Amino acid sequence: MNVWLEDAPKILLFTGKGGVGKTSLACASAIALADAGKKVLLVSTDPASNLDEVLQTAFDADARPVPEVDGLSALNIDPMDAARRYRERMVEPLRGILPGESLRNIEEQLSGACTVEIASFNEFTRLIGDPDHLNQYDHVVLDTAPTGHTLRLLSLPAAWNDFMIENQTGSSCLGPMAGLKDQQIIYQHALEALQDPKQTRVVIVSRPETSALREAARATRELQDENISGLFLVINGVFKAEESNDPLARAWENKASACLADLPQNLKTLPSCQRPFRPGGLIGPASLRAFLSDQLQALPKLDPVELPEHLALQELVQKFIAQGPGVIMTMGKGGVGKTTLAAAIARAIAQEGHPVHLSTTDPAAHVAETLGEGLDNLEVSRIDPREETRKHIEDAMENAGKDLDEEGRALLLEELRSPCTEEVAVFQAFARTVAKGDDQFVVLDTAPTGHTLLLLDASEAYHREVLKNKGELPSEVTDLLPKLRNPDFTRVLLVTLPEATPVHEAARLQEDLRRAKINPTSWILNQSLAGAAPGDPRLQIQAQREVHYLKEAAALTDRLVIVPWLTREPAGAEGLDTLLTTTTQTLTPASP
Repeated sequence: MNVWLEDAPKILLFTGKGGVGKTSLACASAIALADAGKKVLLVSTDPASNLDEVLQTAFDADARPVPEVDGLSALNIDPMDAARRYRERMVEPLRGILPGESLRNIEEQLSGACTVEIASFNEFTRLIGDPDHLNQYDHVVLDTAPTGHTLRLLSLPAAWNDFMIENQTGSSCLGPMAGLKDQQIIYQHALEALQDPKQTRVVIVSRPETSALREAARATRELQDENISGLFLVINGVFKAEESNDPLARAWENKASACLADLPQNLKTLPSCQRPFRPGGLIGPASLRAFLSDQLQALPKLDPVELPEHLALQELVQKFIAQGPGVIMTMGKGGVGKTTLAAAIARAIAQEGHPVHLSTTDPAAHVAETLGEGLDNLEVSRIDPREETRKHIEDAMENAGKDLDEEGRALLLEELRSPCTEEVAVFQAFARTVAKGDDQFVVLDTAPTGHTLLLLDASEAYHREVLKNKGELPSEVTDLLPKLRNPDFTRVLLVTLPEATPVHEAARLQEDLRRAKINPTSWILNQSLAGAAPGDPRLQIQAQREVHYLKEAAALTDRLVIVPWLTREPAGAEGLDTLLTTTTQTLTPASP
């Protein structure tokens, strides 16, 4: 039952972790409303949007009709382009006034994820905050909603004055706040609409996976904190093995069932429903209509599956051992398996007799559980992001906020609650750990993004400002970027999943790192069905669809590693050893 469409208000927002099916559900919902005789506008603000692929039509920033769906128009907002234009509007008035180095520093400060989010919010508040535009449609469906952090930031009175122009703290990654004043009325209308359940419904999309449900719980908490009450939960892609004798299919179903049985408490209170797993993706209006009506479509004919050229994880580890001590970093979005892979790599190197230091931001108990039995030459440490962030915020408020008025302090505090702050806060601990790589293997499952590294490289003064350190900078901080840029010392592993959004997110991260003159050593495509050679026909179709994204990743790296999907959790000594030793298999398509 599609509970989120019952008595649907004018605005429907879809949010959730990348790759959970937001775009498919947003498109299917827009089609259902249009089929009911409504005039509907569908908008995507996702940086990794695949709206064109799902609806089989090329869209841009201007609304255009969707073929085969009367009453539905769609448009694609490119957040990166919006951020570029926003950045230019902020910097242009300063050209000829500030020196070139200062302009470059400001441009880099406006290159982070927070700027992209604010710039995207600018674009779609124009759609829902302007009554003249909104009233052209019965419904506006938005694929990707703003985070609670953005809404909280824009609701602060201090955001509407010139505080950011005068702010000399140097700690902001939210420079566009200086330009909010001109759009105050539209923002206020948008926020009022978002907080009114009669006008707006937010559909939180997840999969029956631990990381996706954790992200859904976080989003729910943030949105409810901002008085947004029209929340619905859709758990997408619930797989049933049914009559399948394939052990991988049985393991897939059991894993999902365990996650749903342990649903985060705040998600249990939301109106919710589940949508079944549909192999091969939902492409075109016909398949989207069938999905919401629960019609089963015939399985397509399977073609032979050929994986791109790749290494096994064990082969990659042997190359690192041959290269000698240094730093190995697993980087990528949450939920792709960075911590598990870091633990497996650290254990494998330690088993060869080399001293290894594994550092993680995961809870210590989880790391211990993942590693299983200890090894004498494997040392484990933990960087606690919450504790590091707490100390950083206290220091910043004491130093940068001491001369501000109440509204100024409130805005500074909200800035410091942004996701970017956590990266900066763990920076010093990260730098200390990297310094250990001079005489041993250091494996890190967390690292600052390229944007953060560029900020910290902008100038020594900025180093001091960000770190709130008025004295001499520690040598591990000043030596960090040269070490990270040295491929003989640092090996950066981009970890992702063989799906559209995760691969596109990893590609953007690689661009970010390369701007910081750091070139990733390898891409690791984790949890690959195509590499596991499932026997269930539906999973085989999904595996075949993965190959496109495996090849897309292969074109972005000189060294691709494919890790197959495992029937058991890769935890403990035996589980990690299995992760290291399992190699990809050739998929032989079964008859549908």
